[in-house]
Amino acid sequence: MSTTRVSRCILAPRAAVYRALIDPSAIPHWKVPNGMTCEVHTFEAREGGTFRISLTYDQPTDTGKTTRQTDTYHGRFAKLVPDEKVVEVDVFETADPTLQGEMTITYTLVETEEGTLLHAVHEGVPDGVSPSDNELGWQMSLGKLAAFVEGS
Repeated sequence: MSTTRVSRCILAPRAAVYRALIDPSAIPHWKVPNGMTCEVHTFEAREGGTFRISLTYDQPTDTGKTTRQTDTYHGRFAKLVPDEKVVEVDVFETADPTLQGEMTITYTLVETEEGTLLHAVHEGVPDGVSPSDNELGWQMSLGKLAAFVEGS
């Protein structure tokens, strides 16, 4: 298992960034790497609330974790501190043992003069996920988050 750490300065107030992290209508706009689309099946933004999300490759592929073309995961919100922190626990829906296990994602929001510094730590990334691919996917997603929030 590995850990991915990424940070991004977002030119928006912490409250706006926090809302985008827990708003189910915002998730498809940012929480997806380039070349994929996102579908939110369920999403209860409260501590203990659950969610289920699918990411589907735009082009045919055999690299999906759940099906040939789709990565579906479910999880729960372990901690929500308004405008400061979101902690979620995710599990891929897969039969592949190299992709199984709980992953914890912690978003921490720090106010800066320019806006918000977002730190994301993705712990427990399964061995079947390349650390460099995971980091690249997170960089893409946080870039989309910044564009989404800054454009709002």
